[in-house]
Amino acid sequence: MTTANPSIPTYGLQSGLGLRLWHAGLHWKILSIAVFALIWQMTAMSGFNFAFPTFTATMSALWSMIADGSMGAAYLRTMEPLVIGLTISLSIGISAGVAMGLRASVEWVTLPLFIVMQAAPMAALIPLVTFVYGIGLTSKVLAVVMLAMPVIAMNCYKAVRNVPPSMVSMCRSFTGSRMQQVTQIILPAASPMMFAGLRLGVAEGFSGVVLAELLITPTGIGDLITYHRSVANFAHMYATIVSIVLFAILAVSLLQWLEGRLFHAERRGN
Repeated sequence: MTTANPSIPTYGLQSGLGLRLWHAGLHWKILSIAVFALIWQMTAMSGFNFAFPTFTATMSALWSMIADGSMGAAYLRTMEPLVIGLTISLSIGISAGVAMGLRASVEWVTLPLFIVMQAAPMAALIPLVTFVYGIGLTSKVLAVVMLAMPVIAMNCYKAVRNVPPSMVSMCRSFTGSRMQQVTQIILPAASPMMFAGLRLGVAEGFSGVVLAELLITPTGIGDLITYHRSVANFAHMYATIVSIVLFAILAVSLLQWLEGRLFHAERRGN
């Protein structure tokens, strides 16, 4: 039977392997983007639809909107309801999800509400929200909350409920109080899944604010899409849509990186 040699720099080996895997994944991502851009360009050049611009024309329009400041100004207006809505969704969603996971009475009262909110079609509810709250900031914030908060609450609830009971029993056997069970066992164990729910909630909230800007009143990013579509400036319209996709990918990737730094440090070696 052989044993591992302690003199071997395992951390260096793990780091080198992780770096090589990261580079390999990056090459595949670049290749897939290049193939997608090529297919887009060839499809648009075939002339199957006059309203479908080429990839190069779309990227040129995207750069022109960034250069003249219209894209930045639109995102600044979009960020206001998004930040407010996500702040409300995180505060209420995390609190409600943890409470549902800890107490059956709260789960019995609150869980059906979040299930209905998650299953309800957002586009059908926006006219009702507009009728009650008008076309101002409040309606857009509510659109973000209605999409983001159920996802956050449900993931936090499932994260708390899926904590192994043996860990709680171990804390109880060491005469740990209920507060110690929650703060030192349940919440740390549930944190990775809760953070994944936050990531999904942010993505849903961004979808909600864009949908609200398209259906309630054209402002921000929604205004750019509506305006360029109305004047048949399709390259700029598609460029705005591409910017939304890129923004969502960047936000989710940043949260994934932060999640890995916070909860998966053991994968990087000791």
